[in-house]
Amino acid sequence: MELASAPSAGDADAIAACFTEDGEVKDEGETRQGRPAISEWWKGPATAFQYTVEVQDSQTHGVDRYVVFTRLTGDFPGGTVDLTNRFTLRDGLIANLEISPANA
Repeated sequence: MELASAPSAGDADAIAACFTEDGEVKDEGETRQGRPAISEWWKGPATAFQYTVEVQDSQTHGVDRYVVFTRLTGDFPGGTVDLTNRFTLRDGLIANLEISPANA
């Protein structure tokens, strides 16, 4: 399952399964750690609005670190936002995901 293609609250457990047991998400100034907290994040802030995701660019930083630049378009305030998504993988799963505005 791809994070970017599943903006539905019903996918929360499948999204959380993409993370390590102690995985961490930093989004909107909050940090959520562990699969249960990540599942709750997906059910709440991550899917509070309807939106589409367009990948603008990506970069590899070492063996297990990636940066993906995305544009979200939807029914949230402002309607469009560019985000920077920094991933660290461990054993093929996401160990850390930090989401921030592209200009931050």
